[in-house]
Amino acid sequence: MQYRFFHIVTAGFVTCLIVSNIIAVKAISVGPFFLPVAVIIFPLSYLFGDILTEVYGYSRARQVIWIGFAFNALSVAAIWLSIAIPPAPFWTLGFGSPEKAQEAYAALFGFTPRLLAASLLAYLVGEFLNASVLAKIKVAMKGRHLWVRTIASTLLGQLADSAVFISLAFYGVIPTSVLGNMILTQWLAKSLYEALLTPVTYWAVGFLKRAEGEDVYDYETNFNPFAAK
Repeated sequence: MQYRFFHIVTAGFVTCLIVSNIIAVKAISVGPFFLPVAVIIFPLSYLFGDILTEVYGYSRARQVIWIGFAFNALSVAAIWLSIAIPPAPFWTLGFGSPEKAQEAYAALFGFTPRLLAASLLAYLVGEFLNASVLAKIKVAMKGRHLWVRTIASTLLGQLADSAVFISLAFYGVIPTSVLGNMILTQWLAKSLYEALLTPVTYWAVGFLKRAEGEDVYDYETNFNPFAAK
């Protein structure tokens, strides 16, 4: 079946992932809390994920999650390669020398293997949990109360994402009590963000269901993330 807007939703989902991965190196203060600046866009990937599952079904969402994973990995590989290639002799970026500019570039865009592995695994766990929970609640509630499944799936998906990433990335580096605080802060911030966007989700889902003539219910879906179909 040909869809008119599926590729646009897919592009939005992948863009949110790649951009959040690039800008996550910067930390910001929100009152007494500290968050990665990626919080401004990463929760939107869950909004797009909710829309994909709600309109097109879990199988389509699963395809897009793996597409996002593949192109996120491609972007990381491209960034690593750009760091490894020696700079031109005139490339200083105002740092006085190519060597200093290269150090600044590597510090800004470089990923440690541990952080990268934590980020990619957390993404897969969180997104697949979000999609499967939303699809199952939709069937159980016979399509009623969209807000219940979008918020419930986000709460579980974002909790898994935050817990996996922060635990794998920082365990043994910072105190365990601080780890718990970081997980709680990121989970609540991301979940609140998407909850506030519930009216946008309602509008987008309604528009797409009418435009695509589609509203999938996953009655007999295989929820295995690695299933081929």
